Amino acid sequence: MALKRGALTLLKKIYGKERIKTSREDRICYAYDAVNTKYIPDAVVFPLSAEDISQTLALAHSLGFPVVPRGSGTGTTGGSVAVEGGVVLVTTRMNRILDLDTDNLTVEVEPGVITGDLHKAVEAKGLFYPPDPSSSGISTLGGNVAECAGGPRAVKYGVTRDYVLGVEAVLATGEIIRAGVKTAKGVVGYDLTRLLVGSEGTLGVLTRIWLKLLPLPAATATLKVSFRSMEEAAVAVARIIASGTLPRCVEYLDEAAITCAQSIADLDLPLGCRAILLIEVDGSDSEVIVSLESVMKIVEEAGAILVEKARNDIEAKHLWTVRKKVSPALYLFGPDKINEDIVVPRSQIPAMVKKIELLKKEFGLPMVSFGHAGDGNIHFNVMIDKSDPVQKMRADAVIHELFDYTLALGGTLSGEHGVGITKRPYIGKEIGEKELELMRGIKALFDPKGILNPGKIF
Repeated sequence: MALKRGALTLLKKIYGKERIKTSREDRICYAYDAVNTKYIPDAVVFPLSAEDISQTLALAHSLGFPVVPRGSGTGTTGGSVAVEGGVVLVTTRMNRILDLDTDNLTVEVEPGVITGDLHKAVEAKGLFYPPDPSSSGISTLGGNVAECAGGPRAVKYGVTRDYVLGVEAVLATGEIIRAGVKTAKGVVGYDLTRLLVGSEGTLGVLTRIWLKLLPLPAATATLKVSFRSMEEAAVAVARIIASGTLPRCVEYLDEAAITCAQSIADLDLPLGCRAILLIEVDGSDSEVIVSLESVMKIVEEAGAILVEKARNDIEAKHLWTVRKKVSPALYLFGPDKINEDIVVPRSQIPAMVKKIELLKKEFGLPMVSFGHAGDGNIHFNVMIDKSDPVQKMRADAVIHELFDYTLALGGTLSGEHGVGITKRPYIGKEIGEKELELMRGIKALFDPKGILNPGKIF
């Protein structure tokens, strides 16, 4: 147990009886994220303010116990689990939208605000927050910032870091800092905001976030495009991007992912369909018409069997709801999932698709791929029974080969899921030893006693 009895007594003075959980049953609920690898914490606390978090971290720094920040626990790399015990600090009760500034197109939020709730709030004012991870209905903005979440719209609008103007954060010592600006520009000093975004809770705990907003596009249109093979779909994606037309979403599902999607809802696909592209364009009414014509021409020339336009918002929403539920449905193919989110240059998507097909034939394991084809971000999944050592060994070999090929194509090992614990053994494949030394030095400067989310990344 990383937490001594005296520490529990002091934590109860901060949180009272209602906002601290110490029973085994309660602690098990916060022992895992979407990876489903359990590490039971010694206590779970629910702060309501930056001051609560400051007192907690000052105590942890003094007594030397770990603190693991956590939002809704939807991460897929084990980033919010207590691998060394200690306290899991759950920010979901800090869930206020503090200021929505329609004049300056900014919003100030607490870290526990659900991403989908922010979407609704700003769109009601005619504004737009583009980052839209698949977990947006339950994931928190604090978690999105900590992992630098992306989502389907990243192809046109970028990822979470492109919208974070500034943050308030509590350091491992309990000190509260503010980094960044509320203005459209700002270059005074080092960019600590960018450093904290994507740091997976290892450098500080976010307590406030200032985000940039955009005007809500006047119109959108969604296409469902069916192909006979994933290779044809991949070629179509490369041609769309090269054409200069920039959709806001270009998602793909391979044949196995289609099977999962069909288990959720009938997509009414044509005979022979083995790959789907979901493509969305936005802009003014005239821009949408031009973009649709361009995209439809490209996919038809690339060999599409059928191109269908959603007739209304309800049909479009249905398609995206099914797409977001594909990942949970993967367990049709096996009891355990190894989930990776590689990224390759968009022109290399056809090459990566061919490699994945070769891996399926070579290793004979169920493999499912889908994801954000528009920005080269492929969610690759191997479905196995981890209790079978032979399957586990073969799956590990698949991941090593996949990662090596990704890097050979000029890609990266994670586009939006982070490193956490699952990608930690592979980080040296992508990042050199000197660069890792610099990163470890930054970690030591922010967290000299190593109490903040220990065991992650490095």
